[in-house]
Amino acid sequence: MGSQKPRILPWLVSQLDEGQLEGVAWLDQSRRRFRIPWKHGLRQDAQQEDFGIFQAWAEASGAYIPGRDRPDLPTWKRNFRSALNRKEVLRLAEDRSKDPHDPHKIYEFVNSAVGDFPELETSPDTDGRLSTSDTQEDILEELLNDMALGSVPDEGASSLAVAPEYPPQLLLSPNLDIPAPYPNPAPPENPLKQLLMPQDDWEFEVTAFYRGRQVFQQTVFCPRGLRLVGSEGGDRTLPGQPITLPDPGAFLTDRAAKDYVSRVLSGLGGGLALWRQGQRLCAQRLGPCHTYWAVGEELLPDSGRGPDGEVPKETEGSVFNLGPFVADLIAFINGSGRSPRYTFWFCIAEPWPQHQPWTKKLVMVKVVPTCLRALLEMARVGGASSLENTVDLHISNSQPLSLTSEQYKAYLQDLVEGMDF
Repeated sequence: MGSQKPRILPWLVSQLDEGQLEGVAWLDQSRRRFRIPWKHGLRQDAQQEDFGIFQAWAEASGAYIPGRDRPDLPTWKRNFRSALNRKEVLRLAEDRSKDPHDPHKIYEFVNSAVGDFPELETSPDTDGRLSTSDTQEDILEELLNDMALGSVPDEGASSLAVAPEYPPQLLLSPNLDIPAPYPNPAPPENPLKQLLMPQDDWEFEVTAFYRGRQVFQQTVFCPRGLRLVGSEGGDRTLPGQPITLPDPGAFLTDRAAKDYVSRVLSGLGGGLALWRQGQRLCAQRLGPCHTYWAVGEELLPDSGRGPDGEVPKETEGSVFNLGPFVADLIAFINGSGRSPRYTFWFCIAEPWPQHQPWTKKLVMVKVVPTCLRALLEMARVGGASSLENTVDLHISNSQPLSLTSEQYKAYLQDLVEGMDF
């Protein structure tokens, strides 16, 4: 029978009292407030000792045995944070994990100092491994809420550890046994989290071409995605905002070409649907017209190769994953890759224009998620500058962001760390 696992609060108090772990220290004589290092593992100045508290708890709880288990810094940090978050006698007082010089977090015991809490010896704990629901919740919070480097410096201990924070929504009032809102909540840690929030809509720029001639352009927020439909408007009961392609009569003089384009638009039926699903964009055709797609340059499609695929009819198909895009964007910033592509070209009712002018095709539609364009523009503008640059994500409810290139890169690195590839 193995030895009993320690409870995290008595164990943590002993570590604070011993003062052997770098950056882990009491902040007052009453032993009520303490600091924990919180450096992200992808920072260039990260050292093994920056993660000492997380590794120590992993070893003490039995979640990690050196020499047997593989080191897993993000999981150690996530487990440590989750264990603290479950303790009602603790609260996150200040989140300074974005401090570029000394990233850390300050916790404090609610109501009194450490010695007055019987809960330290009696509150249940885990063995350092999370339940399925805890793991899912923490991974989501790590993806959405952790990121940054740049707030206010504080006390001097040295550098600190990795990953995200689950900010408490309710804390115990100092004088009451009922939940009360935390009076000074920390600002959102990562503004790029809005790229994944289901309630925040992406903006799309839609451009249509008939025989290579631009006939339509519209920029629109689409809460449930968009549907490219013919001039009759398609079935309004279907999900997604209908984007009606114009009648060709106003743009084409050749009678045969006008007739063919009209037939293509009629064949769209319920439309060509495009919508966001988490970090992915999905497409499906709701009519008889076969449609081919490819990701290419914004100025013109890549007709030197075949399509990336055909839009399916009976089921949804993924046409984009934000994870690889952000990874490629980081490589581009580091000078080790080309700029990632973000423009979706659709060839409707005809084969993809491989080895032939795309301007000969009856109907081509270009769709640009403007947030992806903005991310790349920020990378280009800020790449050689240490000054702040402003970027508008073009997402509903978002505000323009002013970031240095290092902050931007750190946000991207944090964002991609928890994504599904």
